[in-house]
Amino acid sequence: MAIDKITSAGLTTSTNQPNFRNIIINGDMSIAQRGTSFTSASGYTLDRYTWTDDSTSVFTITQSTDVPTGQGFASSMKFDCTTANGSLGSSDQIRQVQQIEGQNLQYLKYGTSSAESLTCSFWVKSNKTGIYCVTLSQPDDSYAANTLEYTISSADTWEKKTVTFSGDTGGVINNDNGAGLWLMFAFGAGSGRHMTANQWNSSYGLSTSNQVNLADSTSNELYLTGVQLEAGTSASDFEFLPYDVNLNRCLRYYYKHSPTGAIYAPYTSNDAYNCYWNNFPMPMRAAPTCTETSGLGWSMGNSTKYNWAGSRSSAGNYLPPTYNADAEL
Repeated sequence: MAIDKITSAGLTTSTNQPNFRNIIINGDMSIAQRGTSFTSASGYTLDRYTWTDDSTSVFTITQSTDVPTGQGFASSMKFDCTTANGSLGSSDQIRQVQQIEGQNLQYLKYGTSSAESLTCSFWVKSNKTGIYCVTLSQPDDSYAANTLEYTISSADTWEKKTVTFSGDTGGVINNDNGAGLWLMFAFGAGSGRHMTANQWNSSYGLSTSNQVNLADSTSNELYLTGVQLEAGTSASDFEFLPYDVNLNRCLRYYYKHSPTGAIYAPYTSNDAYNCYWNNFPMPMRAAPTCTETSGLGWSMGNSTKYNWAGSRSSAGNYLPPTYNADAEL
């Protein structure tokens, strides 16, 4: 007899909830290889998330321990407005994005009559109530986009939100390691970034005209965690992964190498090159851009290995280079 569900000591496992159903990586905001506080107008923050603010406002983004009670989360991402902008320009946008590899999305069957719906669920908290938007965009289809509204009803209260996007029967997601979908959370959008809700629009947009402007006061802040995107029309419980599994998924896109000991390198008496290589803990999405922070040498493009060469005048031990390997989308 096939067993569909086993319950033991309060743990329920169902064959209807396969592993890795959550398309989003680091949805619990637990991995922060780059640091825990960011203030730049654009760039990556916590692992797999990138921030863009085209306006004159300034936000400080941090990894926070403020989380919904009793839900199993230990971290959230906090967005704190520190310089206000109460009047956004038409092209201004304030957003958080996660880009998702196209080759991981082929089962969604976009571009066919069987295109799958996607349900996004998340926990959110803010002092500024009102209508916000979450949006999907397809880079391979001229950034065709679909935006859905949700409402923060109670100030300073954690609320769980769920929205469902229809599958795009005319969409395009290429089967490659480029970005197939963007999942975007809007915090402010000028009129040129507005579009109609709950339909696939042929060009890029971020929100509806009902979107609040989180940048209109330095008193404003917002917390986000438990982001899950899954095929289907209903939300399942958040899929918690072991820390090492979550980290390994992030290491495909970004790896920060900080050696803790010296190694021996061969040399010649003519100040020739020493060679050092370090296998990445996970094969990276593509040959990464390696930014060396120790100033010892140079890197050669490879998605599985970092090569280093530098001159020495004598044999002995030396500390390998420290570097950041970036293969983000």
